[in-house]
Amino acid sequence: MEKQLAIPASDFNADLKLKGFKVYKTDSNSAGHSYSRKDFYKINITFGNFIFHYADRSFETDDIFLFFANPRIPYSCDAISEVHNGYTCLFTEDFLKLTDRSESLQQSPLFKIGGNPIFNLNAAHADTFTKLFEKMIQEQNTEYTYKDELIRNYISLFVHEALKIQPSENNFKYNNASARITSVFLELLERQFPIESADRPLELKTAQDYAQYLSMHINYLNSAVKEMTGKSTTTHIAERITGEAKSLLKHTDWNISEIAYALGFEYPTYFNNFFKKRTGAVPKSIRLTNL
Repeated sequence: MEKQLAIPASDFNADLKLKGFKVYKTDSNSAGHSYSRKDFYKINITFGNFIFHYADRSFETDDIFLFFANPRIPYSCDAISEVHNGYTCLFTEDFLKLTDRSESLQQSPLFKIGGNPIFNLNAAHADTFTKLFEKMIQEQNTEYTYKDELIRNYISLFVHEALKIQPSENNFKYNNASARITSVFLELLERQFPIESADRPLELKTAQDYAQYLSMHINYLNSAVKEMTGKSTTTHIAERITGEAKSLLKHTDWNISEIAYALGFEYPTYFNNFFKKRTGAVPKSIRLTNL
């Protein structure tokens, strides 16, 4: 494999914002990645041994593995191998146009938070995925009119090829699963903000919404969050919505109805009642004091 200097994913932010995707080779001696959320989806094949800490589980990889990263889930990884290399594809949700993709893709390990993101590979599997990455790198440098659609199809092919492989089972539970679950919930909650358009309302509004998205029973989620923070899942959601409401009232020219809709309220009166209950004031008064 041709050698090249490792480039941090953050250096590709301009390309990601402009094109929506970036494919590149990796060659790094780094120790891993710190526990944090990312701003993009990622698929990568790595030749090297790692331990990943992901949601409430940890995974130790074989020497060759495929990894799917979801921006809604923070993760960290520790390199066991001194040298590791491979290929990576980064892309945004807008680029993939998730709502237009098939049900099998949406239920894949790339998007399903409760799934297993690590796929250990044998030499034959590695050869298949490596060739796909090389084709993607070639395509991204062409002027082909339908290049974006071709890249999307390659991403779909990655997912379907991965679904044919049995996920690795070498994972172990953290001693404190509640801490991991709570961290994932809070990161997912924060991911819903800031609200940038009145035409794109809040998608996850209730504790049940979050539990369903995280593929876990609501009682399990509530118990973990309550244990770790002393607050219910519903309280965390309400506090974050209230904070965002104050910000929108102070820093946008949206009318009250637009703010209510953006925050997931069916009617402005529901928003007024919610806001007054949480703050003791009506939304209009917050806006007036900021004039």
